[in-house]
Amino acid sequence: MVNSILCKFFRKAWLVGMLIGMTTPVLAQDVSVVPRPLKVEQRAGYYVITPKTIISFNGLLVEQAAYLSDVLARSTGYQLAVESYVQKRGIRLIVDERRVAQDEGYQLTVDNSGVEIVGHDVGGVFYGIQTLLQLLPAAVYTHEVQFGMSWKVPFVSISDAPNHPWRGMMLDVARYYYPVAFVKKFIDMMAVYKMNMLQLHLVDDSGWRLEIKKYPRLTEVGAWAGKEPHRLGGYYTQDEMRELISYAAVRNVQIVPEIEFPAHLLSAIVAYPWLSCTGEQHEVQTQHFISQDLLCVGKETSIQFLNDVLDETAGLFPSLYINIGGDEAVYKRWEECPRCQEVMRREHLSKASELQGYLTNVVSDMMKDQGRTIVGWEEIVDRGQLNNPVVAVMWHHVEDTLKATSKGHQAIVAPASHFYLDFPESSTPGEIKAATWMPPISLEKCYSISVNDHSPSSRVLGVQGCLWSDQFIVGTLLQELPQLNENRSEQYVEYLTFPRMMAVAEVGWTKSALRNYTDFSRRSASHYARLDAMGCNYRVPEPRLVNATELGNGRYSISVTPSVDGAEVRYTTDGTYPNAHSPLYTEPVVVDSLSAFRAITVVEPTHFSLPLCPERQ
Repeated sequence: MVNSILCKFFRKAWLVGMLIGMTTPVLAQDVSVVPRPLKVEQRAGYYVITPKTIISFNGLLVEQAAYLSDVLARSTGYQLAVESYVQKRGIRLIVDERRVAQDEGYQLTVDNSGVEIVGHDVGGVFYGIQTLLQLLPAAVYTHEVQFGMSWKVPFVSISDAPNHPWRGMMLDVARYYYPVAFVKKFIDMMAVYKMNMLQLHLVDDSGWRLEIKKYPRLTEVGAWAGKEPHRLGGYYTQDEMRELISYAAVRNVQIVPEIEFPAHLLSAIVAYPWLSCTGEQHEVQTQHFISQDLLCVGKETSIQFLNDVLDETAGLFPSLYINIGGDEAVYKRWEECPRCQEVMRREHLSKASELQGYLTNVVSDMMKDQGRTIVGWEEIVDRGQLNNPVVAVMWHHVEDTLKATSKGHQAIVAPASHFYLDFPESSTPGEIKAATWMPPISLEKCYSISVNDHSPSSRVLGVQGCLWSDQFIVGTLLQELPQLNENRSEQYVEYLTFPRMMAVAEVGWTKSALRNYTDFSRRSASHYARLDAMGCNYRVPEPRLVNATELGNGRYSISVTPSVDGAEVRYTTDGTYPNAHSPLYTEPVVVDSLSAFRAITVVEPTHFSLPLCPERQ
């Protein structure tokens, strides 16, 4: 009976979203939550947050209550009272694992008494808070008081929990150093969309970004590239990293440090040449290439260096996981090194590549003693027999997870074909400079990846989007001018990240049976205003092509619709690119050929999409 009612509702233009469990028509305010919840029931009516609303909580929710109070204060101007025992009215934050069974799950109820968020754990309550914020007007995310707003929340009952325990992003801070403030913003954006694992790529040939007190030259030398006055780089002090870790923890984000080896380690070798097989002195690169110099496996000093670095890293990061990289090693140096060849003979290894498995075992034994699990790119499970279970980040194909799970390891799905966000979204002329070694990854392609649902017996932990910073050291188009105090680099990264991070988040959170790209597009259309309110740049999506009806004689009637709520569509009919002053689309347009029609989404006169080209659809 409920299903037949839902089917009827879906045909109504005023229905909001395709949300499981909705039992009454939506009368006004949209419920457009991303990622899509398990179950939503909406009723007529609203609860309005006023200056007299009280935030109350139980358990260990002091920081989450303060977080919510701070977010609301910035936009509403209300200094809401916060009480450490649960009230009968207002906003109530409760941890109760008896009422919510699944880790990070929550129940959110809005009625006349206020808002009640019950989580299985602190993370579940935090995610209930994120859903609450998505139910409020988009202006709630601003950092300035918004006068004349009604801060109303629709009456709803939402039951929700994540599908996968690992819902991650990787940020490459090694090839380009992002300041602490931007990393915090990146964490905030992950938290909005219920992502919980941030892999920080801290080490690469072009930069070492983490202070290691026992080896100060790693940051004194290895963190910087180029000559004055064009010297670039930077690093995070241990105090700054502790600040980031604490900031992330409040937002239910675990920072996983990646200390890359045996390859991608030139920045350390520049600082300490004795780490390599040859001992040659190099310079930190200013242009992109993958160095063939590896950490020398045959030197006790190199092994001791790893032990010292990872010991400091483990002492700094509370994460249960330590990422050791392990990808793209070229073994020529090991094949030529007498010390490495001696290790091969001693360990009865037949190929130089198996030295990587030996090294991984040495390090995993170190970390096992500290209660940590090793994570690395998929190569770590391909290079010899491993003694301890590891987690492999599979960056080629989804089905490659079997290479890890069949050997008793765990895996994370992060294929370059769908989740590498440094590739452009399109090949439309005018798209920004981005990686080119794989085809573009459209928002729909990113969203439509086939990933099995997680189960208690599953050894595939979840998914991870990856944002590499190679393009900052490919040519000079992306170089900053520090004298201008600009944030072009951050704008560029956000353009590549959004809206695709929302797609990655929903793939990780929402069960496959509930994922539908048309539904996702409808819900995400209202989120661009939220990104604007948060000061987050994004790639404006092209208008959606509704239909192109052939009329005969090569003529077509073309219908489009905005992909961003509240945006305009501007078009041309002569094949040229439209701009913010082109004719406003209001009704279907008849053209002499598909290639004659072009249309753009205009959010602001200076923020608009690339053109929709119907002949490419």
